[in-house]
Amino acid sequence: MIKEKRISKKYTQEKMSQLLGISLRQYVRIDNEEDLPRRDVLKNLITELDLTNEEIGEYIRKITKDIA
Repeated sequence: MIKEKRISKKYTQEKMSQLLGISLRQYVRIDNEEDLPRRDVLKNLITELDLTNEEIGEYIRKITKDIA
């Protein structure tokens, strides 16, 4: 879902990592739904991708389910 939103905005992974102030490697893990970002990064991700509460809730549930 994060990847689809990023692509719809025509942002590259590199651009997103720059906007969020994180490494490309860290962003790729977020994009591939392999890692839950820190709270500050998550807040910026919501803003940059215009994520709804429902979308971010779905993302967090998926990540925490996969991690557990």
